[in-house]
Amino acid sequence: MQTLYTLSSLENGAQGNREAAARILNDKLEHVMDILTVSILYTLRIAQYAETDASRRSSKYLPTTADMNVNTSISQNGFVLKVLANTSFNEKIKKDKLERFIDADWVKKIYQLLAQTDEYQKYIASGAHTVAEDKDIIQFVWEKQMIESEGLMSYFTDELPGWEDDSELITMLMQNFFKGNSKVNFLNPLSGEKKEYAHDLLQAVIDKEPYCVELIEPKLTNWDKERVALIDLLLLRMGVCEFLYFPTIPTKVTINEYIDIAKQYSTPQSGQFVNGVLDNILKDLVKEDKIRKEDRLRS
Repeated sequence: MQTLYTLSSLENGAQGNREAAARILNDKLEHVMDILTVSILYTLRIAQYAETDASRRSSKYLPTTADMNVNTSISQNGFVLKVLANTSFNEKIKKDKLERFIDADWVKKIYQLLAQTDEYQKYIASGAHTVAEDKDIIQFVWEKQMIESEGLMSYFTDELPGWEDDSELITMLMQNFFKGNSKVNFLNPLSGEKKEYAHDLLQAVIDKEPYCVELIEPKLTNWDKERVALIDLLLLRMGVCEFLYFPTIPTKVTINEYIDIAKQYSTPQSGQFVNGVLDNILKDLVKEDKIRKEDRLRS
């Protein structure tokens, strides 16, 4: 969607340039991976700050007993060490110089807030941790200390290029990251199948634009065509292409996905609009016997 939106702003004819479209899509995918990697890196640096805090407190002129016994187990957290051992993670950070986005002051602030939570106190009070507990505390750092910090999110918006546009996507990808036990190739995050799908859908929307518009425009009679958001029209074209040219994607999945995207990226009324138009188009296509879907469970 973002690639199509970018193409729409280029000079006339650029929309049909396959090379330009593919290049922009690849750049978008790469940029999202940059933000995802920075988000993960922040959680690790916050966990590692326990070592810095321990060193700082023990170096006081008159350290207390508590200062001399800061628990640093989170810095050696098994999940943290596993991610840090991921070669592609380290290569990605080095290749794209992503450390520059890590702000030491914010790492310190979030760690200090974390240290005050019951969840963290419970974690460090345990002498040994399970694999699940190690992962859960890092996920807690992300979901409860970082995402729920208005200040940090404002900082991300100002200083992390693309965060404002892609924050919802990054949040979803972070959920997948924690579910996947950190098994990610940060240099090539998308499987060949997913990348092929993304490029195939992009090219279908570009190549089939006249036909898709022919199907969409009659369904806009009850709407002010001139006021229909560009993003909504792009989503409708994408949805129609999935109906017609992607046999393994169920029509219900297509409609639900584009309703969610419209609600997230367009106007308050866009979800209802996209739902209504796609549903009407689908009914016509079914009547004309133009929908050919395959059973994805079939071997």
